[in-house]
Amino acid sequence: MSDIGQPNQQVFADTLLEIARDHPDILIVTSDSRGSGKLVSFGEQLPDQIVEVGIAEQNLVGVSAGLAAAGKRVFAVSPACFLTIRSLEQIKNDVAYSDRPVRVIGISAGVSYGMLGSTHHSLHDYAALRCINNIDIIAPADNFETRAVLDAIIEYPRPVYVRFGKKPMRHLHAEDTHFEVGKAITIREGTDLTFIAIGEPTARALGAAELLEHEGLSCRVVSMHTLRPFDTDALLDAARNTGAIITVEEHSVYGGLGECCAGILMQQGVHTPLKIVGIPDEYTVTGDQHYIFDHYGISAEGLARTARDLLRVGV
Repeated sequence: MSDIGQPNQQVFADTLLEIARDHPDILIVTSDSRGSGKLVSFGEQLPDQIVEVGIAEQNLVGVSAGLAAAGKRVFAVSPACFLTIRSLEQIKNDVAYSDRPVRVIGISAGVSYGMLGSTHHSLHDYAALRCINNIDIIAPADNFETRAVLDAIIEYPRPVYVRFGKKPMRHLHAEDTHFEVGKAITIREGTDLTFIAIGEPTARALGAAELLEHEGLSCRVVSMHTLRPFDTDALLDAARNTGAIITVEEHSVYGGLGECCAGILMQQGVHTPLKIVGIPDEYTVTGDQHYIFDHYGISAEGLARTARDLLRVGV
């Protein structure tokens, strides 16, 4: 098997189509994004199970909440950058506060849209949704986690937000790996430093650990695929049993995984050296995802360099 698989949102679309054939109560609601969401085949094969509202994300969420209230299993699919800003009030009131188990699916997340620039980047979604009670937040790291997430949320009783990207992903897990919402997965053991990553940058963190192994450094890599509910035990174990922590996310350095980890560690009185790697507070450079990741140090080489610097500081 090749080390590189498919884009996560392609795996999401294909897997959901397979499941939905036997479950007519599964509905997709989309905002003129079936093409970018890889849902064309779904619409052709199950036309009665997809609802198109046009470019109207607020309506999309409201319709989805109403269908969920009527007992349907609803997937509200739209580009993450628009879904979590244009319709934030509807996600808050119609879905989370009304406790409607809508599966809010943000596609082309993070900097997946690349050359389209900052207007199409979703670097705010973790921060915005973490402030809203009663919606879980998940970002799969590879194709395995994508399929596992979908299996987990088909019967999910709560509102949930899941974000997917557009690029083919490296396989990180064996197929028999145990997956559970809210429980981090340790991809690689280590004692000197821990990379805690969420979503697509997890593969870059593993690459950094592999580079550092050649320098005699032992690095743990943790896929923190669920931002809420958060696996505090995995974080504290890393802090107490490795020398430093680097968090890695395709999101602003404000309000996401890194600040979540920092807040927990401070309140627990654990003073392990910590570095947050993400997109800084500036006008984001324009380029494809790979270029943007490299520019901001979200690459195997960049993360390895950050690890060396942090371990020197922490000595």
